[in-house]
Amino acid sequence: MATALRQRLIQERFEGPVHEAVLNLLVASASLQERSERLLAKYDVSPAQYNVLRILKGAHPAGHARCEIARRMIERAPDLTRMIDRLQRRGLVERARSDQDRRHSITRITRSGLELVERMAPAVAALHRTVSRRLTRPEAVTLSRLCEKLYAED
Repeated sequence: MATALRQRLIQERFEGPVHEAVLNLLVASASLQERSERLLAKYDVSPAQYNVLRILKGAHPAGHARCEIARRMIERAPDLTRMIDRLQRRGLVERARSDQDRRHSITRITRSGLELVERMAPAVAALHRTVSRRLTRPEAVTLSRLCEKLYAED
């Protein structure tokens, strides 16, 4: 068992099944992250920027306040304001003051941002198909539930 992990890490033994599982999860995550970075780099977008665009696409046309975007991010982004600034300079998002609370701004995806996400969709779908060729549907469901057990709050 764990032949791929043993070869990848050039390691013969693990402290136990939990140690092996954690390492497998980290290696799999790094692999998917690397593939995502390569794919998104072709569009001059980082995974975190893509995540922001997808969040805003889901909220289109209303948009979200920065704190709501931060709450929905896959990975916490301490530089979210600067990231939104960069997306705004590229014309992919726009910001406006909230009507309810003038201290907050609402970020919305622009038409250009929507078009970029749509252009990227086939490449992202291809990455998902790569994963679906390696996992059956029941395996994917099981993997999702197991991952949720690891990060869900008690």
